[in-house]
Amino acid sequence: MVAMHRVYRRASLLGGGSKFVIILAANQGGGVMEWKGPREWAIERDSVKNKKKYAKKWGYNLEIVDMSTKKRYAHEWRESWEKVDTIRNCMRKYPHAQWFWWLDLNTFVMEPSYSLQKQVFNNLAGNTYRDINTYNPLHITHPINNSQLDATSLSAVGDGKPSSIDLIIPQDCAGFNLGSFFIRRSTWTDRLLDIWWDPVGYEQKHMEWEHKEQDALEHLYINQPWIRSHTAFIPQRKINSFPMGACGENGEDKRIHYKEADRDFVVNMAGCEWGRDCWGEMYNFRELSNKLNRTPWEKFKDGISDRVKAMKKKPEKNQGKS
Repeated sequence: MVAMHRVYRRASLLGGGSKFVIILAANQGGGVMEWKGPREWAIERDSVKNKKKYAKKWGYNLEIVDMSTKKRYAHEWRESWEKVDTIRNCMRKYPHAQWFWWLDLNTFVMEPSYSLQKQVFNNLAGNTYRDINTYNPLHITHPINNSQLDATSLSAVGDGKPSSIDLIIPQDCAGFNLGSFFIRRSTWTDRLLDIWWDPVGYEQKHMEWEHKEQDALEHLYINQPWIRSHTAFIPQRKINSFPMGACGENGEDKRIHYKEADRDFVVNMAGCEWGRDCWGEMYNFRELSNKLNRTPWEKFKDGISDRVKAMKKKPEKNQGKS
């Protein structure tokens, strides 16, 4: 029965799982930028296991990219600019897939029972927004005011059709966030990847772009009208919730931070390597996910165990009083 479910979920004409590829940037062969210790290996192990389990459940393709095997010393290789090159390679490897979901290593799927279809794609128009003014932390002027542009480029929502969405990005408190985003196979995407990876732009601006590909994409969105008409944004907590340690300078933000009561889909420990405990955060969210997704039988057993522990504590308290 389980095997039949997986076949159904994967079939393109049934569940549709084979249309999706999850790309997980890992570094399984050893550190490129720095040496990896036990905690870094533990983070990678948990993250990879989490994505494997989720992809298997829904019949999605999973591509785990070992960044240490990249051409580190080749002239065309750019350290920490791996997203564009990797996405292009995955599109070649999975020629029948439609959507590619990039996930950074410090992410964790909290709710494996949520399929991508139900969470995002079955109602793409309702789950995304085209007008960046809905949430615009970068204060980008939109739409562009230029009489020479066509009607679609002058519209705040492009042509308004979900079929024209080729890129889906969440925004955090500082702007675009590429820790978890979707990109669709299309002619437009081929063009975007070419210009995103353009060596001329890279040589001119890469010293200014602290967040590398992320800043480059923001620059393209601001300056290239054709990019806006195929880009949609998604509320961050739909696919990329943050822990309080990220974007937490002004306290909890209901648009950004993970909320257990709402059973957010994915958590991204963004920036945890800068003064936070990446492994501690990964461990805590993993344990919370396990707790929230217990089966009825597991909840029953845990309930019995908790009651036994409570009964044992009572005699200890009474002995202390005597």
